[in-house]
Amino acid sequence: MPEALNTPHGWRLDLAPEAPADLASDLLLPALRAVPAAMAARLGPCRIRVVSSLERPEISSRWRRRQAETEITIAFGELDPHDVAMELLVCLGQLLWEVTRQEERAAWLEQLSREIEAGVEGEIDEQALEAKQRLLAGAASARSRKRLQQYACTGFAATAAEYLHCLWHDVTIRTGPEHLPAECLRARLELLARWFPPNRGYRLFAAGEAQRGTGSAGPSEPNPA
Repeated sequence: MPEALNTPHGWRLDLAPEAPADLASDLLLPALRAVPAAMAARLGPCRIRVVSSLERPEISSRWRRRQAETEITIAFGELDPHDVAMELLVCLGQLLWEVTRQEERAAWLEQLSREIEAGVEGEIDEQALEAKQRLLAGAASARSRKRLQQYACTGFAATAAEYLHCLWHDVTIRTGPEHLPAECLRARLELLARWFPPNRGYRLFAAGEAQRGTGSAGPSEPNPA
């Protein structure tokens, strides 16, 4: 029988017996505590299931909305435990996109437009980069509303996951042309922070970092310090 744990925000976490012993206590629960209360309220009741595998081995997560709650299923399989937690945060970002308000979507699309007009080629993760490249593959693609929405959704979910990641613990960043420049990432994170302010005791930037914009940013890794 799975172990049922109560989590922050009144959500439920069902953990398979064969899951790593410290997955919930060291990673999943601390990551969920970082979810701002305003974001949790927007998402509504959630049940999170952590299993060894899904029907299709190439898929590591899925979610579906039900009447009473949203069910999120994460397969830990061969994933590093930290990657399991990040997969959960990406699912929360995907769900959040589904309940964004009209003015929030407009502001998000405006941010993406500014980045594209500035010639920014990189993105926050590989999936968002692929969606961006499909959108900008040619004149016809650039006019495709479907590809724009796919890119907007993918980039938003990854950015929301990174926002939660930054609130959860200190991170370091990767640099390079395929990654999002630091000023673009900062602008995105500040949008999320305006809509869903950090909980008391959490902050988006380390002391002194809010005024600095050095380097460039992309998929983050845990800070070993």
